[in-house]
Amino acid sequence: MTATDPAAARRAIRLVFLANAITFAAWAPLVPLVREALGLPEATLGLVLLCLGAGGIIAMPLTGGLVARFGSRATCLSAGACFALVLPLLPLAPDVWSLAFCVFAFGAAGGMMDVSMNAQAVAVEARGSRPVMSSIHGVWSLGGLLGTAAVAALLRVGLPPTAAMSLVSVAAWLLLATQGSALLRRAADRPAKGGHGFALPRGPVLGIGVLAFVAFLAEGSVLDWGGILLSEFRGIDLTLAGMGYAAFSLAMAAARLTGDAMVARLGGVAMLRGGAAMAAAGFVLAALVPWGWSTMLGFLLVGFGLGNAVPLLISAAGRVPGVAPGTALAAVATIGYSGLLAGPAAIGFIAGATGLEAALAAVGVLLLLPVARAALVRPG
Repeated sequence: MTATDPAAARRAIRLVFLANAITFAAWAPLVPLVREALGLPEATLGLVLLCLGAGGIIAMPLTGGLVARFGSRATCLSAGACFALVLPLLPLAPDVWSLAFCVFAFGAAGGMMDVSMNAQAVAVEARGSRPVMSSIHGVWSLGGLLGTAAVAALLRVGLPPTAAMSLVSVAAWLLLATQGSALLRRAADRPAKGGHGFALPRGPVLGIGVLAFVAFLAEGSVLDWGGILLSEFRGIDLTLAGMGYAAFSLAMAAARLTGDAMVARLGGVAMLRGGAAMAAAGFVLAALVPWGWSTMLGFLLVGFGLGNAVPLLISAAGRVPGVAPGTALAAVATIGYSGLLAGPAAIGFIAGATGLEAALAAVGVLLLLPVARAALVRPG
């Protein structure tokens, strides 16, 4: 088996995505613990959480140049090692400033790993004869559920937070160390005319980035506002309000794990157009039909519909003619993740003026943009 064996590379990149997912997911159960340990008020915690996104947004545009110079394999493994290294430091922060710095570093390393591992995934998919991006992202979705559940279980049995984070960190390092040699080397990151590194997005890259912004905004809306819709507007018990996002996540994982076969059969354009239309209908159903079961069904439709949107957009960004994949992916990821950060805040602002149900229905209307512009993911 050689380092460029396509089957080995496909397996390796899936496990790299798994390492990223369990590391990132470990942060979620840690948030209330560090808040309690440092006595952080909500406003201060909000600023600390903003550092996570800020680190990623700053690092992502720079990653394209690193991928172009060193290759996605080396960049991904280095960023992944740093990502896992910072995780056990988070519960050790003695004050809010140290925590903010560590969270910023955690976000920066995670953002750098995100762009470079997707660049590697684009190269792996290009070496094969069938789509694989959806299933790769499906492994990430499952890894997020696994990471959150594992850390919660470790903390529940009494393991100190630093020890629990260290175990996750070691697991991620082992995945990276054992699979790194099977990843495609630098030659797989095809060069492009026009130079490498950071560049302002334009043309197809900008268009794909805008669609990614909409997709991530929709995901963030379910994450941040779905529970409030269920508890305050649908009468669901507060302890069960998180089931809406759980249903969304499971539907998204199922869509991604079955998405490659569907993309091969129907094509990326039809999948993006149909998926975005399904997600739009899901938001309208969840927001405007005033029953708990209809809201849960709406979130399921949103998960199924959006599941393959980001993988399709990532694949399309890596194929834009005349642009290095790392550069295009860095631009698309930066625009997309800004939707994840800014979108839910915008929903809150709109909800204050029109009501939450109307604001979430507006997200459904916004998803008509990917329906109309789905041709951007057509192979060139």
